[in-house]
Amino acid sequence: MIEPFIEVIDEGTLQQRVAELGEEITESLTDLDPVVIGVLKGSVPFLTDLARHLPLTIELDFLSLTRFGREGRVSIAMDLSVPIEGRSVLIVEDIVDTGLTLTTMRKMLVARGAKSVTTVALLDKVKRRIVDVPVEHRGFEVGDEFLLGYGMDWQGRFRNVPSIWAVMDLSVLTSDPDSFTRRALR
Repeated sequence: MIEPFIEVIDEGTLQQRVAELGEEITESLTDLDPVVIGVLKGSVPFLTDLARHLPLTIELDFLSLTRFGREGRVSIAMDLSVPIEGRSVLIVEDIVDTGLTLTTMRKMLVARGAKSVTTVALLDKVKRRIVDVPVEHRGFEVGDEFLLGYGMDWQGRFRNVPSIWAVMDLSVLTSDPDSFTRRALR
């Protein structure tokens, strides 16, 4: 019998890669006053850890988008609170898959006058890409499994798990959500 949940990236590996991404991003910064935008809600754990490895001069803000329908229409659920005109922007995403939302977000930020837009994604599901979108900094390329932990959720739960898990049998999770809790806490 296959395990319904498999830890695919442990906490230590995550923290090491986040530190490396912070160094990589810091070295590539040409603007010492960038706006770092966390895409809610999934990016929060990643952004929190990543920010500790970025220059102290960054300004943090948040953006929440929703995507509707098969056409992928994107709307703003919560907008930025700081102006970005003439500034470098770093988008922090937990995961990029189809690229539809990220493409829309990048175009929107450029239209608002951002000097440059760069993306860092902890996870990249390249095989699911529908549109070609730049992801300048990526933590890990992952498969098509449903993932939980470190910002990724199921019905709002499990974002605070410090590692990343693949759900191999979604029916187990839906019939007994606490089965994941029991497995993740072993």
